[in-house]
Parts: sequence; C-alpha cells; structure tokens
Amino acid sequence: MELKEAVAGTLESGDMLVRIGPGEGLQVELQSSVEAQFGRRIRAVIRETLEGLGVENATVRVVDKGALDCTIRARVTAAAVRASGKDVWKD
Repeated sequence: MELKEAVAGTLESGDMLVRIGPGEGLQVELQSSVEAQFGRRIRAVIRETLEGLGVENATVRVVDKGALDCTIRARVTAAAVRASGKDVWKD
C-alpha cells in the first residue's frame, strides 16, 4: 500500500497528533509525557492498528497528550485512511 503524508488528531488534552508517511517497515516515533508508564502499550496499539489496516511500510510520528486506546486507534486509522486513500469503512 502506497502512502502519502497525512495528519490526524490534535494537541488537546486526551488526544494525540498522528503524522504518517512513506517509510521502510513500521517506524514509530513517540513523544508522550506518559511514555515511561505507557509507551510500550501506545506503540503496540499503533502497530496493531496499522497492521490490521494492511499498512506494512510507514513512518509514524506521534505526539500523545494522554489518549486512551480507543482514541489512539481512531487517530491512527484516520491518518492511515487519509494517507492511503483506502476507505476502511466500506465493504
């Protein structure tokens, strides 16, 4: 799946800003005030979401402001859909 640069989310509390673009393999760069406590889980949710969407090659830059797993999935999905043009909500 080819990707272009795309962004989803905000820098508001409880949200995250996700930037996605072309890359080799899945590279996740995370900036979070709770990285020490939850960084491993945040990265796992990002990777699981992208792999579920069929994204194998991407660079993902994330600025987390305390997002819950459901928000992480939503923001990563929105960024991937915008980057790929693939509508994951249609059959």
